[in-house]
This record gives sequence, structure tokens and C-alpha cells, in this order.
Amino acid sequence: MEENTNYTEILKREGMKSTRHRNAILLLLEQSEQPMTAEELYISLRKKTASINLSTVYRTLDAFVSKNLVIKSAMDDGKARYELNHHEHKHHLYCVGCHKVISIEDCPMGELQDILKKKIDFDVTGHKLEIYGYCHNCKMV
Repeated sequence: MEENTNYTEILKREGMKSTRHRNAILLLLEQSEQPMTAEELYISLRKKTASINLSTVYRTLDAFVSKNLVIKSAMDDGKARYELNHHEHKHHLYCVGCHKVISIEDCPMGELQDILKKKIDFDVTGHKLEIYGYCHNCKMV
């Protein structure tokens, strides 16, 4: 989705009503540089509009995930992170110290897919790679 994305049209295409809260959540996810928790979204939304509940944020995110508008990723801290589905292939590094999420643009799985095909005749149709560790700042502490 681009900066001038028409969320009303996207929601309509997916059979969803366009609401102030849905549009605000999509805009926040679009503007975010990394995946956000429902709580982070809620706090940001509360700064802009006082009339939203955390349960509304969760329900909206669940609806977006079911329509494939948003990607949900689970973290070791037990909190799910959400990001817009740009329908681009990417993976993430997760810092277990500060919970920072770093996107990996290049896919390291291509070679493994070739090996799986040759050795065991397995056709990979998709994959998700999440790598956990410590970012530079957390290693320094």
C-alpha cells in the first residue's frame, strides 16, 4: 500500500465497511517502520482519538488478518506483531532483548529450496523465516 492508499476501496473490495478506526489502524501500520503490537497501535490511536477500545483494535486486526490485509507474527515474548501485507516476500530478525524487529529483504531460502527439490523431491510452496537473537545495542549492554 502506498502513502495515498484509498483504504475505503480496499476494505470495500474485501467486503468490509470502511470505518474511522479501521482506516486509522491501516494508516498507522502503513506509517510504521516495523511490525506493531495491538497495544502499541492502541496507545497511538488513543493519542489521536479517545473513542477506541483495545478489544476493538484486536477485533479489527483479526479481521484484517483473515482478509490477508495484515500479517500477524508471534514473538517469544508472547505478543503478536502486526504489519501491512505488501504481498512482498520478506523475513524478520527479532531481538529478544528489546523486541526490535528488523526486516530481511533478501531471501536466504532459495538454495535450500533447490536442495529439497533435488534430494527429496519436495516442492516448497511457501515459507516463513523468523530469526531470534540480540541486536547490536542489546549485545553492548
